[in-house]
Amino acid sequence: MTPHHPLAGIRVLDLSRLLPGPAATMHLADMGAEVIKIEDPGAGDYARSMGLVREEVSQFFVAVNRGKQMLRMDLKDAAQRERFLGMVEQADVVVESFRPGVMQRLGLGWEALRARNPRLVMCAISGYGASGPLAQQAGHDINYIGYAGMLEQNAGRDGRPALGNLQVGDLLGGAQAAVQGILAALLAVKMGGAGRFVDISMTDTVFAHNIFPLVAVNEGAEAQPGRGLLTGGVPCYNVYRSSDGRYMAMGALELKFWQACCTVLQRPDLAQQHWQLGQEVGGREAMAMVAELDALFAQRTQAEWTTLFADADCCVSPVLRTSEALAHPQFRERSMAQRRRHETEGEYWAAAPPVKFSF
Repeated sequence: MTPHHPLAGIRVLDLSRLLPGPAATMHLADMGAEVIKIEDPGAGDYARSMGLVREEVSQFFVAVNRGKQMLRMDLKDAAQRERFLGMVEQADVVVESFRPGVMQRLGLGWEALRARNPRLVMCAISGYGASGPLAQQAGHDINYIGYAGMLEQNAGRDGRPALGNLQVGDLLGGAQAAVQGILAALLAVKMGGAGRFVDISMTDTVFAHNIFPLVAVNEGAEAQPGRGLLTGGVPCYNVYRSSDGRYMAMGALELKFWQACCTVLQRPDLAQQHWQLGQEVGGREAMAMVAELDALFAQRTQAEWTTLFADADCCVSPVLRTSEALAHPQFRERSMAQRRRHETEGEYWAAAPPVKFSF
C-alpha cells in the first residue's frame, strides 16, 4: 500500500473468523491498513475449508482475506499470549468475533489490552452484542435477521420468508457496522481522545436498519410480508418474469418514472394508476395490476425488454446473474470486476473495493 491510501500506517490485528470480521478487515486492508490475520495453529479460520478447495484453502476464504498477512498463534499458550500483547502495543486496532467473554477468559479482554495500549481501538463483533439475554447464544445470519424482524418481511407473495444470497446480518450488521465503528473510534483517537471498545451486535444493526417495518408499527399496523411498498405491494416497484424465465426489476416509484414505463409498455391507460395518487399499497386493485403486468412481461424475453427499456429513463432493468454482472460494462468500466491471483489457488474473480478515493 502507498502513503496515498487513507488508512496507510494503521495496523490491525484480526482474530476474527468466517465472514463478518474478515470482510470488515478486508475493507480496512483495501483502504490501506496493514492487517495481520491471526489464527490458531490447528484448523484456523473455519472458512479455510468451507466450499470449494482447489489446493489449500476455499474460494470463500480467498474472497474475504485478500491483502492480509497470515500468522498462526496459540493464544492459550502463555508465551504466545505475551507475544500477542506485545503486538497490541504497536497496533491501532484489534478485531475479534468470539462469543462475549472468550477474550476475557484468555486474559485478553478490553481492560488488559488498553492497559498495554491506551490508544487502542478494540472491536468485538458478535451475534447479539456483549450484553442482553441472548449474548451467549450461538447464531448465524438467518437467526440474527429473524430476531430483528427482517426475515419475516423478506417474503414472496405466498408469505413464506425467502433466504437471500446476501447475508445482511453478517455483512451489514457485522462487517459494515464494524468498519463504521472502527473508523469513528480511530478518528476520536486521532483527535486526541482515548481508545475505545466497539461493541457490534449484528442483530442490533439489522434491527436499526429495518426502517419501513418500524415505520409501519408507528403508523399503527404491522407491515404485511410481500405486500409493502418495497416488498411487492405495488405494481410500480416489483419483479416481473419474462417469457424465457428471466426477470425484470421495475423501480418506478416516482410518478414520472411510472408514466414513462407505461409509455414503453404501450399502456397509457395505466399511467394515472399509481400509488402516489391514492392507490392502496397491497390492496386488491394494486395486486390486480401486478397480475396484469405479470401477463404483459411474460410476452417478451428479458433481452427484448432490456432493449425496449434501454433508452427510457424509468428505472427498469434486467435481473442479472452474477456471471453477467461480472461482464457488464458498468462494472468493467469502473474496474469493479477484477481477475486476481492467489498464491496457491490461482486466478479468481473478485469485486474491487467499492469506495473510490481521489489521489
